Amino acid sequence: MTSTVTRSCPSTSSGPTSASDPSGGGAVRRGRRPLRRLTRSPRPRNSPGHRAVVARRRKYAHASILEGPDMKIGIIGAGNIGGNLTRRLTALGHDVSVANSRGPETLKELAEETGARPVRVEEAANGAEVVVVTVPLKAVPDLPSGLLDGAADGAAVIDTGNYYPQQRDGRIAGIEDDGLTESRWTERHLGHPVVKAFNGTYAQDILERPRPAGDPERMALPVAGDDAAAKAKVRALIEELGFDTVDSGGIDDSWRQQPGTPVYGLREGVDAVKQALTAASPERPADFRG
Repeated sequence: MTSTVTRSCPSTSSGPTSASDPSGGGAVRRGRRPLRRLTRSPRPRNSPGHRAVVARRRKYAHASILEGPDMKIGIIGAGNIGGNLTRRLTALGHDVSVANSRGPETLKELAEETGARPVRVEEAANGAEVVVVTVPLKAVPDLPSGLLDGAADGAAVIDTGNYYPQQRDGRIAGIEDDGLTESRWTERHLGHPVVKAFNGTYAQDILERPRPAGDPERMALPVAGDDAAAKAKVRALIEELGFDTVDSGGIDDSWRQQPGTPVYGLREGVDAVKQALTAASPERPADFRG
């Protein structure tokens, strides 16, 4: 996370950032999922790289909430949100490939830390059951054509993006003039339905604020999407990460969780998130208009 911006400003990835993001390590719950054996790391057992991966998985294992099968997950974008999702999802035992615009050689440190597989952007979605697209909105049109062609059948595509016309992205006519929501605009560029999630989440909260189900301090995240099966898959993954979810409607309703709305950056439970979504106005605040 950066150290000079406030809740309403963009990060270099997609979610909000804060100068005073409090720590809140996740609680341990009874019957948590046991640590998984390390089966996917290419590093020899007992090598420094292997031990680093095991240590990382132990560090975040407290946040493993649900039993469920491992999935192949592709993450496109390794900024604040993408990097921390890589850390958490590998710790939970998922098979994660991660890519950025600068090439896999620039992801060596993250790969060593987590055991994720650094790949080219064109390869990140290959065989993936979940694909996370977490790049600046202005970079979406530059993503390779057919990016999702190699994804698994029924893959869920998570869009974490936010539109920051004054701070980063410049004016986007499809959003400003045609009235498209940010995620509908992104979906049209990708040629694949998306599920909007994590866009209003502080990146550090992904590491520090997971809680077991029923904990009064457990945060809830809004999730929007038109594909019911994909939305259910994403909500289950978020639950596994240690957060509740609230269905915020379809992609055309996802303006309720865009920057400047009451739910954006909200660190509260299900009831408060529902109230914030209801209180949202479809008029984009002046700070988020181009």
